[in-house]
Amino acid sequence: MKVGDLVRNSLACDGELGLVVDMIQKKCWRSSERGVRVNWDVVDPELHAVVLYPGRPTIAVPAIDLEVRVEGG
Repeated sequence: MKVGDLVRNSLACDGELGLVVDMIQKKCWRSSERGVRVNWDVVDPELHAVVLYPGRPTIAVPAIDLEVRVEGG
């Protein structure tokens, strides 16, 4: 995955495509795996894509939750 790719969030049901505008490292707490009590000290940063969806501000989404639909140039 890289800047310029069109991606779909595999966890979203709307299937809308977004444009990757940046790649960043960010911590993400997954309560389904670690429970509801957050402890940021035990979490390492993971790769996130900053995605622009039509008519909305950008959002950082974990790269593992995205599917590349069209590779950018």
